[in-house]
Amino acid sequence: MPTVKDAFFDVLRDLGMTRIFSNPGSTEVDLLVDLPADIEFVLGLHEGAVVGMATGWAIGSGRPALALLHTTAGLGNAVGALATARENRAPLVVVVGQQDRRHLAAEPFLTGQLEGLAGSYPVWTTTPVRASDVPSLVARAYHEARVRRGPALVVVPMDDWQVDADESRSWTAPRSMTLASGVDEDACQELATALDRASSPVVVAGARADDSRCWAALTRLAERLRLPVWQEAFGARAGFPQTSAHFAGHLPANRSDVRAALAEHDFVLVVGAPSLRQYRYEPGPFFGDGVEVAVVSDDPADLTHSTADLAIVTPLGGFLDRLADLVGERPSGTAVLPETQPLRTRWRPGETLLAQHVFGALAERLAPETILVEESPSTRLDLQKHVPASRPLGFLSAAMGGLGFAFPAAIGVKMAQPHRPVVAVVGDGSSLYGIQALWSAQRYGLGVLFVVLSNGGYAIMNHLAQEAGGKAPWPDFADVNVAGLATALGCPAKRVTSYEEMVCELDALPPGLAELSDPFVLDVVVGTSA
Repeated sequence: MPTVKDAFFDVLRDLGMTRIFSNPGSTEVDLLVDLPADIEFVLGLHEGAVVGMATGWAIGSGRPALALLHTTAGLGNAVGALATARENRAPLVVVVGQQDRRHLAAEPFLTGQLEGLAGSYPVWTTTPVRASDVPSLVARAYHEARVRRGPALVVVPMDDWQVDADESRSWTAPRSMTLASGVDEDACQELATALDRASSPVVVAGARADDSRCWAALTRLAERLRLPVWQEAFGARAGFPQTSAHFAGHLPANRSDVRAALAEHDFVLVVGAPSLRQYRYEPGPFFGDGVEVAVVSDDPADLTHSTADLAIVTPLGGFLDRLADLVGERPSGTAVLPETQPLRTRWRPGETLLAQHVFGALAERLAPETILVEESPSTRLDLQKHVPASRPLGFLSAAMGGLGFAFPAAIGVKMAQPHRPVVAVVGDGSSLYGIQALWSAQRYGLGVLFVVLSNGGYAIMNHLAQEAGGKAPWPDFADVNVAGLATALGCPAKRVTSYEEMVCELDALPPGLAELSDPFVLDVVVGTSA
């Protein structure tokens, strides 16, 4: 099996970065012995000279140069030159040697505290968590250096080079990246040609495509190519109209299910999102064998860590407009479109009131222009299926995944969009991280409907504990009364325990909620699904 060292040289060849500027030390010896004939080594007698030569080469060629430095002493000697490279906006990939990771905890001789040593002069710094991450992170450093125009550092423990490369792991950097300041015609044409060539393309839309121009362009693209469009997993906003006949649903967040969902497709275009965001670790690649992947975004941070053959940084709306113009129109019957319909779970007398029943009642009453702010981790997917986003900014969630976002964010959105109905759907556990915001809602007279799903505990954590096969140490908190807390903060609230009470309260609100003049907390006591 090839080693990390072998894979590293393959990366250098792929990126056209086959000249190494260095003043070597013992932590770099394993990498440098028996250097391949096509990799050129350029010796500098001081690290300042090493980085200075690399800086000059990068400026002269317009491409990132590679500098190899020796742990603390080498990086320390090079800091002044790295500062100069940063100010000169010279793209550098700087690999810094480190002691053997197998005894780093004991701080042996030559151990370096390296990540902060050069201060803020590097544009990006990382130490691979695993040896097999080294090749991909060097590729990412290449793109980070280009995008941010400065030195990007990768700290590599000396024993990593001889570790077997894990070929089953997904590449976590683009194979190539195009940086376009505007709508690049060549990049549009390249991508259009790839889409036309594919027998079964598919789109994955993300949060950064959440505006009317992107939605219209992606709709045209989907109609011309007769392809399905998925929503990225954990998308904080909707990147495509979820009531469209081309909408395929919300992409799963684990690799095997992603591969299954995309199994019929040979070309995946990811728009306005990284490729692809995951949650719990699962071995294996993101995509099946032979699948070509392109990712397009206006934010370079989405792309530098994306698994993709091609990444394009570009203004999204104009690029997608032009792309939709360039692709050929496929005849009907050349692709199978999804058969997805919004769920409508209705409560039946005698049933336990569940979150799904609340969502079904909301779906029947909310206007299409409603802005839905979500923070209910255990029922998020059900909410999205019941209440699809049909307008830009129709769905909003915390991109980071931490709690405490929905209450205050819904208030801020209502201030910015006073003429649109705003509804926050929040779990009772989540509500306690941001409930103080309700005082502001009532103080400033902001007509937001806050629907709190009170199941008396951390449902998502209880589920994860069950999956882990153990007993959770935390207690439930069914004695917490969110409506009471809201009332104490001056916000009108009502706690309901039955479906009939819930719909009565909803029907007492202005139709569509557009004319709701004051905030209202509807605290709904729900059971948990089996």
